[in-house]
Amino acid sequence: MDGNSYQVIRAIRGPITLITLGVLFALQNFTRFGFDQTWPVLLIVFGLLSLMQRGAAPPRASQMPPVQPPPPRGYASTNYSASSYAQPPAGGTTTPPASDPGSSSSQGGHV
Repeated sequence: MDGNSYQVIRAIRGPITLITLGVLFALQNFTRFGFDQTWPVLLIVFGLLSLMQRGAAPPRASQMPPVQPPPPRGYASTNYSASSYAQPPAGGTTTPPASDPGSSSSQGGHV
């Protein structure tokens, strides 16, 4: 079914419900069937209208991006976050930068 039939079913849902309710009350007044015996017809009408609406609904596109599987165990992940700080791979260790032998801090303060 196309999107137009979906809109039609959605638009007639309220009036069909009210007509069904009116018919059930009329049956109570003019026949030997009371509303306590005919109320399940409302459930049937609601169910049929819901089925028709779902059948006529256009297919939905998934809103969630596809889930990517985690990397295999034992391999470091190369997917770093977008922050300005570089992060080491999971389980990895970082080493401090090597000191420059010509700098004043490595000479212990002697000039």
